[in-house]
Amino acid sequence: MNAAGFPLLSLLTFLPLAGVVAILCVRGDEATVASNARWTALWTSLIVFVLSLILWFRFDPQSADAQFVEQAAWLPDFGVNYHMGVDGISMLFVLLSTFLTPICILASWEAIQTRVREYMIAFLVLETMMVGMFCALDLIIFYVFFEGVLIPMFLIIGVWGGQRRVYAAFKFFLYTLLGSVLMLLAILALWYNAGSTDLAALMAIPVPSSWQYWMFLAFFASFAVKVPMWPVHTWLPDAHVEAPTAGSVILAGVLLKMGGYGFLRFSIPLFPEASQFFAPMIFALSVVAVIYTSLIAFAQEDMKKLIAYSSVAHMGIVTIGLFTFNQQGISGAIFTMLAHGVVSGALFLCVGVLYDRVHSREIARYGGVAKVMPVYALIFMLFTMASVALPGTANFPGELLVILGAWRSSPWVALGAATGMILSAAYMLWLYRRVVFSKITKGEVRALLDLSPREIAIFAPLILLTLWMGLYPSSFTHVWEASVAALVERHEAALAVPRVAGL
Repeated sequence: MNAAGFPLLSLLTFLPLAGVVAILCVRGDEATVASNARWTALWTSLIVFVLSLILWFRFDPQSADAQFVEQAAWLPDFGVNYHMGVDGISMLFVLLSTFLTPICILASWEAIQTRVREYMIAFLVLETMMVGMFCALDLIIFYVFFEGVLIPMFLIIGVWGGQRRVYAAFKFFLYTLLGSVLMLLAILALWYNAGSTDLAALMAIPVPSSWQYWMFLAFFASFAVKVPMWPVHTWLPDAHVEAPTAGSVILAGVLLKMGGYGFLRFSIPLFPEASQFFAPMIFALSVVAVIYTSLIAFAQEDMKKLIAYSSVAHMGIVTIGLFTFNQQGISGAIFTMLAHGVVSGALFLCVGVLYDRVHSREIARYGGVAKVMPVYALIFMLFTMASVALPGTANFPGELLVILGAWRSSPWVALGAATGMILSAAYMLWLYRRVVFSKITKGEVRALLDLSPREIAIFAPLILLTLWMGLYPSSFTHVWEASVAALVERHEAALAVPRVAGL
């Protein structure tokens, strides 16, 4: 129970499970069950989103401490507690999760026609895991939610995905699980050192220098796969291509942020020496990811795969920002993660609109779409411009801050990040030109219908948020300024103090 006497974070985390119970209780023929499951999932996710807005309205951005804190004994003999709270860094990721979930459910309204009840249950369980992960302040509780995300996402890809869905689902699951096992071993080592897995207790007891490097690498093995960083990114294009549209939206919008959030929440504050030591390696891998995957994107003939590779490049910019260890770089990384969650999700929805009509993601199957779908072409253009960080759109403030922060650490790294921005403009405009402009040569394109009212309703909040973040970025950055300043100050102080070499 928090200080206000109301467990808001627990309610946000577990309310989707009430929707699961309600869906399981539905009886009737298949059409009735499917309809009730859709409406129950939509209303549940909308209620959760409205409740999550309370976090924003009541959040104090002047404080760097965790707020809305809830704590209860879970395994008291082992120093493991149910400890939930949000600060300026995590609060907006909770909102991103609750914002995208109803959009994904609405996007699946007509696209998913088989096992609708199970599909909606999977998305609600996924929402519980995402929200819980961003709120957890105990490493064991974090690990439970962090790994729990794999199960519903595995099912969403493996059951409702494309022709190679089983292969993609198992590749996604095994890649992410393997790294997480190493993180679990590191968590146990931290518990052995501090007698607790509570984040506050771990911060109060410095990790011995001789341990830090191994533990950083163990956490890195998990978070790097989730980002995903090069060269452990190969699961992502397959997962995106085979996942249903809504699965790709939530995968790019939220799940890719789990690794960056993990670096920010645990790796950097708990292992400051190791973070500083491995920062050049992170920079090198990130710059390779930004340039290499941007070049790979040029070779793609599948729209989803191109956007998937662009996500790897954008997340490379994020990891550059995180390991600059200065306020501009870290703030830019957080902003870029949030903006990428909105913009990349919208781009996958744009691909889904065409796929629902033509049942193909091949770029060559289209051309001249603007002539028959002008509203769609305009919306697609906005999100294409946002993806290339056009000033006035969501990605620009974050990527600009990352480059400024990277310049303070290494001008060469900043140049690598800027090169990625130039390449992203090239391949995204190439994609847009081939799909939207040129002559109509396919009869199926000539027969396309423009966006329906439901589809416009899906894009409307994404459009507003993309422009809001681009035109008024300070309304977001002020939320985490105090938390990021405290993180940077703590990191510098930890490096300034001689550490214990061993136990």
